Amino acid sequence: MKKDCVDGYIFLLLGSTVFLLLGVALEHASNTPMLDFKALYYPARCLVQNCDPYMESEVLRIYQAEAGPLPVNVVRNSPIVTRCPYPPSVFSFAVPIAALPLRSAELLWFGLTVGGLIFASFLMWNLGADYAPVLSGALAGFLIANSEGLIILCNAAALVVSLCVGAVWCFIRERFVAAGILCFAISLAIKPHDTGLVWLYFLLAGGTYRKRALQTLLVTVVLCLPGVLWVWHVSPHWIQELHSNIASYSAHGGINDPSLASTGARGIESVISLQTVFSVFRGDPQFYNTATYLVCAPLLLIWVFVTVRSRPSRARTWLALASIAALSMLPIYHRQYDAKLLLLTIPACAMLWVEGGVIRWLALLVNAGALVLTGDLFWAFTFSLLHALHLPATRLSDQILIAVQVFPAPVMLLITAIFYLWVYMRYARIKAEMQDHGESEKMPLAPANASGSLCAGEKNHTLRKGASMQCARATLFSYDS
Repeated sequence: MKKDCVDGYIFLLLGSTVFLLLGVALEHASNTPMLDFKALYYPARCLVQNCDPYMESEVLRIYQAEAGPLPVNVVRNSPIVTRCPYPPSVFSFAVPIAALPLRSAELLWFGLTVGGLIFASFLMWNLGADYAPVLSGALAGFLIANSEGLIILCNAAALVVSLCVGAVWCFIRERFVAAGILCFAISLAIKPHDTGLVWLYFLLAGGTYRKRALQTLLVTVVLCLPGVLWVWHVSPHWIQELHSNIASYSAHGGINDPSLASTGARGIESVISLQTVFSVFRGDPQFYNTATYLVCAPLLLIWVFVTVRSRPSRARTWLALASIAALSMLPIYHRQYDAKLLLLTIPACAMLWVEGGVIRWLALLVNAGALVLTGDLFWAFTFSLLHALHLPATRLSDQILIAVQVFPAPVMLLITAIFYLWVYMRYARIKAEMQDHGESEKMPLAPANASGSLCAGEKNHTLRKGASMQCARATLFSYDS
């Protein structure tokens, strides 16, 4: 292994060590350890006993029968445990785990989520190492070192992101494809709003990627069918009940309410959808939902258009996935732990880094900003600092606190999505220019230790004037392996 690969691997190991040790310590100190796992475990236990998993009273009865009276800390969070927000497809995978005693199930789930996220970080480093091993290791290590909340809560997002990232690695490397299809199918079944747009890329990209997407869809349907049919048999009105549970979380003042009235949208693992920003100006759901869709819809349509009009390639894939990984966090409800999907931006950032020039620093600044502002340690430090400052209770101080808590993460995700979409569009335009000049579509991939563009000084002038495409072939926009 080359020295730069060893250095990148060391960064990744350091990040994984911090994630594991600090996360376990915080999990043991938490008043509500693995709370999000219990929100999946007890509804699944309820279904095992042929009770309605979407009926709060039924889930509460199962909880009290198995765990005894509710402790004070659980009483405060009991809706999280007893109101299941997951689609019925999740029970095809949750029921086998729920068949185990709680302690055994917790250990198994802990191993799957924590081990899966570490392994997914390694896979993204492996892909990014084709371009910049040290940078890829530093980014992946930094992301996972700032993910302790996933150990404390054990939210299903860790497993979903890990499975999605694993599937992307399999599809790109064209290795263990069957395992990749299975992983992608499970991730879609558990949290389709996390990985659905990533799946959409493979569907729209055409060729082999479309084949993999359709295979994934078929496997998803087959795997989900038993859980859906079982729920339908036990609870014929599960659709209305699920909608009621989700609505109760998102109601005014609820824990998932993006407005300032929320009881749980601020702090560590806060809500990061774009609604949180617009709700500051007007706390009306019709306003902030409409404003969010008006911002996100054009970006998504442009992304779809460029994807459909372009032929799939390695460079296009990284740019498309980097853009959609950030954009998918914004239109609907997501929290910081869902943003671990930003692992998919690492290969694109590494690819831009070896391009040299201004673009490498823009990519690094955007990616680092997104990882910092969606990281757990940053917000833990920020909130402790704000509390230590003892700001006077004035309108200005309140506005400062609101701005610090609400704006950074979703705004940075929007910037990340726009930046990579811009590069994606620029890449597609240059490829079209090259085809107009009779240039070959097949281009060499830049080596991992490339120090920059071979003719970066002439690049902008050449592309602007539509002159020879020889310079463009040696830049980022020719990384088309």
